[in-house]
Amino acid sequence: MGNRSGSSFMKRQKERARQEKQREKAERKRVRREEAKNRVGGEDSGLDNPEQFQPGEEGAEAPAVEQEESL
Repeated sequence: MGNRSGSSFMKRQKERARQEKQREKAERKRVRREEAKNRVGGEDSGLDNPEQFQPGEEGAEAPAVEQEESL
């Protein structure tokens, strides 16, 4: 019967580790969102002005995309 209590203890440890990892991940996600919100709202990145990048202008070309050849 000693084996069962050990496995229960291990399950509790594993569950606590999972929950802690989930909390840390949620905190990192929250920080990233705040940084992104501050970066977009606080600085003039130029992305808010769609007139800045017009197709056909020099240096405004879309990156080339490779396509697979069909058989």
